[in-house]
Amino acid sequence: MDDIFKSVVVEAVGISVNHPLAAVLSGRGEVMQLTQRSHDAVLKPEPPGGLSHGERAALACRMAWLNDEEILARHYEAMIPERVELQAMADPAFNGADDKRIKAILRHTDLVTVNPKQATEGDVSALKSAGILESDIVRLSELIAFVSYQVRVIKGLRLMVETV
Repeated sequence: MDDIFKSVVVEAVGISVNHPLAAVLSGRGEVMQLTQRSHDAVLKPEPPGGLSHGERAALACRMAWLNDEEILARHYEAMIPERVELQAMADPAFNGADDKRIKAILRHTDLVTVNPKQATEGDVSALKSAGILESDIVRLSELIAFVSYQVRVIKGLRLMVETV
């Protein structure tokens, strides 16, 4: 049962071993462990492909900020290497400046994070036009999907906490 309390999701919600929802979470321990393993696999895969671990952390941080998830954003922020360009990527106000690749990645990440129904095939084409390989578009999509899932689980658990 203690393993689930080492989960980023559980920490972001603030559920402790003594919380009334602890028993509910322990009944879903496998899901929480798989969620944590997915976190590790998406953020630190080996090899990382065309999205470095630092870029992945910065994008995840950015997505957390776009979803008003400060605790989750701080978690990802701590994973970003101390490089100005990576730290800039985490800021939703940063648009990529003159870097065509980063600009395309940020635009796509923001679009799918904030308004996924508006994403079209043209948005994927824009990534390709910026020189991003299909395999890296898949990696980016996996990252966006995972952080979106993580945010929804956190928000759902917070609603449960409010009712207890």
